[in-house]
Amino acid sequence: MSTQQPAVDTRRATIILAAMATSTFLFVTVESLPSGLLTLMAPDLGRSTSEIGLLVTAYALVVLVSSVPLAWATSRIPRRWVLAACCGVASLATLWAALTPSYEQLMAARLVTGLAQALFWVAVVPATLGLFPPLVRGRAMSRLAIGNSLAPLLGVPIGTWLGELTTWRVTFGAVAALSAVVMVIVLVLFPTVAPRAGGAAQAPHPSGRRFGFQLVTTVLVVTGAFGVITFGTQYLQDVTGFTQSDIPGLLLLQGAAGVVGAIVVGRYLDRRPAASLLAGIGIYAVGVLGLWAFGENKILAVTFLVVCGLSFSTVPPALSHRVMLVAPRGTTMAQAVASSTFNLGIAGGSALGALLVAVVGVRVVPLVGAGLVLLALVVLLLEERLNPPLVSVVEQAADVVAREA
Repeated sequence: MSTQQPAVDTRRATIILAAMATSTFLFVTVESLPSGLLTLMAPDLGRSTSEIGLLVTAYALVVLVSSVPLAWATSRIPRRWVLAACCGVASLATLWAALTPSYEQLMAARLVTGLAQALFWVAVVPATLGLFPPLVRGRAMSRLAIGNSLAPLLGVPIGTWLGELTTWRVTFGAVAALSAVVMVIVLVLFPTVAPRAGGAAQAPHPSGRRFGFQLVTTVLVVTGAFGVITFGTQYLQDVTGFTQSDIPGLLLLQGAAGVVGAIVVGRYLDRRPAASLLAGIGIYAVGVLGLWAFGENKILAVTFLVVCGLSFSTVPPALSHRVMLVAPRGTTMAQAVASSTFNLGIAGGSALGALLVAVVGVRVVPLVGAGLVLLALVVLLLEERLNPPLVSVVEQAADVVAREA
């Protein structure tokens, strides 16, 4: 376990953490915005909803293929400059998306933003957690992930609401402006530290076998989830019977549940990393199955929508925290591989959802998604069965103190 002291004081680290959580919120919001603005963007651009859904797929594919090469190319550059550049490029590319007159240019702008996000995810977790002592990094990870959790659950409904009041282009422009603000904060406050000198550069429990299991778990659970996330608004309208004007409120409710989930999981990640991930995936499977089984009943559909929001918000921070615990070599490259895998799931989920909607109909999307999430749960249970217990950072620190005493 790394004992290197944090590079900045607690107050400054907390401000940086808030800025990075905001940036994760903006990146994932702009990635998922087409799912909320689906029925607004399609007629404006003269495209089908399936083609608008492919904007999410293509974005994720860029992150998938570029994370590892970009991690290698920037491995010697201080994270301050890398993170600032990511926010700046994302701001410019999102502004381009807001102003573009055609679907083709919109696709190109999103691909550029995807490159910025790919590098951002490689750098942000090790760099930000390295500003905090090891015993509270799980809690810091959950705070960082609040932005990630809120993006599809709160950022998208706010963006959808703003798009309905104005146009979808205004929503993209607002995200671009906020990204520019975060870039300035990073330049002013983030310390200039070499990547390999960061306090979270190495994992305390490196295990190639556990890391491999985690990659399989990740791709399965994310594929299952993002089919539902990408076409959730269409499902709520076509199957449950809600109108377009109901969607922002429903996603806002789901987002509130997501905030609760992200906060709660932070209380357990440091002490119970395995149980936190098992519980999150298991409850999410129940939520998606319930949404499919009772999708035509408005009250039950909303209930299970809340369950989905509460549970899935715990999964990304639990997965990222586990990378920081079991990365077989450096955590930066492990985060790059994990990010690629996560985005393989996003691309696969949105593409699978688009295929199901085009061929069968949106009604079956939650059922297929639930099947994949349950497979992820099986893989995770096998990992726990076939490997020695994953000792938490807190427990390991207590053992060290006891031996020294």
